[in-house]
Amino acid sequence: MIDIPKDKKIILTDGVCNLCNGIVLKIIKYDKKNTFLFANLQSETGKELTKYLGIDTKKIDAIILYEPGISYEIKSSAALKIMEDFGGIWRLSFIIKIFPVGFRDFIYDIIAKNRYKWFGKKESCMMPTPEIKTKFLP
Repeated sequence: MIDIPKDKKIILTDGVCNLCNGIVLKIIKYDKKNTFLFANLQSETGKELTKYLGIDTKKIDAIILYEPGISYEIKSSAALKIMEDFGGIWRLSFIIKIFPVGFRDFIYDIIAKNRYKWFGKKESCMMPTPEIKTKFLP
């Protein structure tokens, strides 16, 4: 298993999805506490982590937030937990939790299913710039 600092949370995303890559860059921008590290689902680290967590990415093709030693969240629950971590105005995202997880994930799944059609996709995973390279696991 990969060695992950205890004070970090890992976000796994689709590395070839334009929407996902844009979201990763936004998370990096708002991650003022330097909490998050990233891995692509397609990477060796991503495959190792999903196997360790028992997540079949053929069935769950979604954002995954892993808090080492604590738990993991997927889909809308992961997205909301990430936004809450930003603090400030982002904490208002908890309001969305009034909707049942099934409903939130239904909306999430519609976007996820159409993400390549609506936002496009890359031929390969994003190569991080030198400034943000330390935020990505190998």
